[in-house]
Amino acid sequence: MEFNLVQTIAIYALPVIFAITLHEAAHGYVARHFGDNTAYVLGRVSLNPLRHIDLVGTVLVPLLILITSSGGLLFG
Repeated sequence: MEFNLVQTIAIYALPVIFAITLHEAAHGYVARHFGDNTAYVLGRVSLNPLRHIDLVGTVLVPLLILITSSGGLLFG
């Protein structure tokens, strides 16, 4: 059996991305229910994973942490 890294990553990454997106959309839905419409106004109550990407929190902060820890830590 041949180990195909791309196929393995795709098989695991797609459900994880969907789960994270659903989780974040649920946060926005519940927040709106309790009176905070920020996520709704920003369009983040959606199952589109691209709508949940934030330049600072999704890209810059993890990149900065990765660089400052010399590649030893990634958190975002």
